[in-house]
Amino acid sequence: MALAAASDVTALAKILARRIATSGPLTLADYMAECLLHPKYGYYATRDPLGASGDFTTSPEISQIFGEMIGLCLAQCWIDRDRPIPFTLAELGPGRGTLMADIVRTIRTVPGMSEAGRIHFVEASPALRARQAQTLEGLEPTWHDRVDELPDGPLFLVANEFFDALPIRQFERREGGWAERQVALAGGALALSLGPVTDYPALRTRRPDTTPGDVVELCPALPAIAGDIAGRIAEAGGVALIVDYGDWRSLGDTFQAVRSHETSDPLATPGEADLTAHVDFEALSCAFRDAGAAATGMTPQGVFLERLGVTERARRLADRLSGSALKAHVAAHRRLTHPEEMGSLFKAIACYPDGTPPPPGLDPA
Repeated sequence: MALAAASDVTALAKILARRIATSGPLTLADYMAECLLHPKYGYYATRDPLGASGDFTTSPEISQIFGEMIGLCLAQCWIDRDRPIPFTLAELGPGRGTLMADIVRTIRTVPGMSEAGRIHFVEASPALRARQAQTLEGLEPTWHDRVDELPDGPLFLVANEFFDALPIRQFERREGGWAERQVALAGGALALSLGPVTDYPALRTRRPDTTPGDVVELCPALPAIAGDIAGRIAEAGGVALIVDYGDWRSLGDTFQAVRSHETSDPLATPGEADLTAHVDFEALSCAFRDAGAAATGMTPQGVFLERLGVTERARRLADRLSGSALKAHVAAHRRLTHPEEMGSLFKAIACYPDGTPPPPGLDPA
């Protein structure tokens, strides 16, 4: 079990240690929520985590061609749905606002679309909200704390690397049931431990495809968030496009921390590192369908972008470049699409109203 280094104890680590000493071990979901969203010491409450000076870089920050392909996909969906006016153009966890800026620039080529869209962000970080306001200056986005605060009406929504940051719970299969992994104290430091073995109803369907020692992750917030999105789209129209890293059906320990672009011990520096876990795309699909919407299959990011024309767009941009700029551009295209980089690790899935065309570029269900 992991043990946090006593020599690098953060203010939040001390708070969590006192809480555990008083009230007992935390679930991983509670631990992640505190580390990411604590109002004073939480990771997202205190910084802009993106870019070379931050801890990680997302696809929109790698190249404009990612956002342009997303914009083209949304534009075709808007046309296929008879060009609703007005509509909500929403993004969950919009980072610096780079993706939305690229989307808006792209959909301006479609007559009437950008004028009909009303930009809404779901963002918990005050630091990132300020950065988004700068990036989208003049476009007047509206911010929300939760998905259920988005306005009614047709919804065209994007979530890139949003669901991976939702808190998870981990369960290890044992001979007599499942034991939940928890954050406890060992020698005064934060450490992972196992709770009592019991029968968790939500995991009964996982016995046929697991063996003792296997780890399964559940994301408590995912069904409600995905269901709210899909329910809105089923009722009022639109589409939701989700891009994230993960796979079909959770199996294995994917809980991780990233700090200064390197993986680190998730318990070592609470509040100072980004905490994520792989997204269960099967759970997303089930939530979409349970809410009455249709869902596409899961498609690798590289395949999705290629089908939308990313290589041709990259070639056209390359014609204007030379030297180090051209080299960086070629590297960015490879990073987004190549199977050995982000092309296979990241996946895309969408929900849309039954009876309407599915978004382009995605595999059928």
